Amino acid sequence: MHSIMAKIFIGIFLFLCTISIMSQSQTNWNIEPSFKYDALCFLNILTADTFYLTYYKDEYNKFKDKITETVKLSLISLKKNLKENNGRIISAYLCLYFSAVEDSTLEQMTTRLDNLDELKKNFEKTPYHDEESWNLFVSAVPDLKVIFAYLKEIDFEGYWNQNILPLVQKKINETQPGLKDYDVIKENEYLLGYKLPSNEIVVYMLYYVRPHGIKITGTRFLTDVAWPFNIVIRTAAHEMMHPPYDPANDTELKEVIESLRKDDFLMDKVNNHNPSFGYNTLEGLFEEDCVQAMDQLINEKFGIAKDAKQRWKESDDGIHVFAIALYQVMKEENYNSKNEVFRDFLVRMIKSGRLSAGKIKAFYDKFYN
Repeated sequence: MHSIMAKIFIGIFLFLCTISIMSQSQTNWNIEPSFKYDALCFLNILTADTFYLTYYKDEYNKFKDKITETVKLSLISLKKNLKENNGRIISAYLCLYFSAVEDSTLEQMTTRLDNLDELKKNFEKTPYHDEESWNLFVSAVPDLKVIFAYLKEIDFEGYWNQNILPLVQKKINETQPGLKDYDVIKENEYLLGYKLPSNEIVVYMLYYVRPHGIKITGTRFLTDVAWPFNIVIRTAAHEMMHPPYDPANDTELKEVIESLRKDDFLMDKVNNHNPSFGYNTLEGLFEEDCVQAMDQLINEKFGIAKDAKQRWKESDDGIHVFAIALYQVMKEENYNSKNEVFRDFLVRMIKSGRLSAGKIKAFYDKFYN
């Protein structure tokens, strides 16, 4: 009798353990401040770019009188080189590269600029590396040296620790408890069709990142203290999926993306929008729209999604028309009921004619009529 009862007890115990394990989230959340990334985002503001002064005019006014002519010339040069001539978002571009190393202070970042070997070696291991972009980063080094020296001279790090860090930490304390309820990694992997390199999401809470959410290397992204909790989850669902395919080594995928260059409606969005939003190439807008279509499905499942029609009508001046088309096709196809890799689904839909050049406007019109 005792033996039977023991077996029953053990069986119940094991069953409860199994249920507990199954109910546990795959996603491990880690949220923290970062001076490094906030400082790099602050460069958008220091350039006096009106796009960013919309959000940070008062912050710029605190520092503008301290900017010397030499520093001003370097800021003008940096903006011209990265944003105006090459269509890069200064903060996103620099944060991505500096995320390849563990530097966390201005002193360390400045020293890094004198020897880029480790940064390059680490960055080459990521899916973001290409030689042309690397050469652009190297060309920005002289200006960055001048700007970093200025930030050290005015003790920007001390200012950030005293005035910004308390605000950031307060927001982290408010945000942290609710994160465990959202299993973002599980949903990402289901839609992508493959395992992500880590089940940990690292969120860097910043003060100067608006209006962007920025993906950096690994399963990490940057968010802002000004945004509500739901935006943090939406951003996580989005940024963890960049890039959703191999952007450098997939010849077939490159060919199908290139075929969309014949779609006049889509290319009008690529060529005629505010470049401050980013997505200034067909490849860039295409990748973003793929991820937006998938994150909309995830956030609808979580119950925190913005209405899709309102979202894509208002976001970035309405340029995400491929996302609108892809979103509709994914719903019609009951994606991903067949456990298909997203990249393969994408190629199949374009090659089959469902999402080929000339079809995007019809999906757009259907969506808004």
